[in-house]
Amino acid sequence: MANTYVAIATTTVGSGGTASIDFTSIPGTYTDLLVKLSSRTDRVSDTDSVKLEVNGSTTSYTWLYLLNNSGTVSSATAQRFFTNASQNTASTFASADIYIPNYTSSNNKSFSIDTSTENNSTTVHQQLLTQLWSNTAAITSIKLSPQFGVNFVQYTTATLYGIKSS
Repeated sequence: MANTYVAIATTTVGSGGTASIDFTSIPGTYTDLLVKLSSRTDRVSDTDSVKLEVNGSTTSYTWLYLLNNSGTVSSATAQRFFTNASQNTASTFASADIYIPNYTSSNNKSFSIDTSTENNSTTVHQQLLTQLWSNTAAITSIKLSPQFGVNFVQYTTATLYGIKSS
């Protein structure tokens, strides 16, 4: 059975940056959702984190992640995933895939996130995360924002895909 990916919306951050990337009015016509994110923030550090909110909710999330921090592996719980910041190599961006199966079902919503920071040095962060949003509402909006920095910087891009099984 093949899947069909349909680009629903793309955001590319312009000069001056933006405090969040918002996908709103997500149609309920797909089986699953996928967000592909290429990001960097203005935080004065080598890393920042991205917060994920659905339907405007900041509660009822459970996270677990496995982290490779420059060769040191650890696991923990946290409501965020890593992205590049201003002290990473210039013009490098982190990448993340956020997969949300069965986003319209009447069950709690699960997410899987695969992310990696980019830097021309020995410092790198790779994460595999799982998230559960304990809410049975269909997902109609997704908001991504920097946890510590003020803005995503110019050329950060995010594309929301709807996935249909065929």
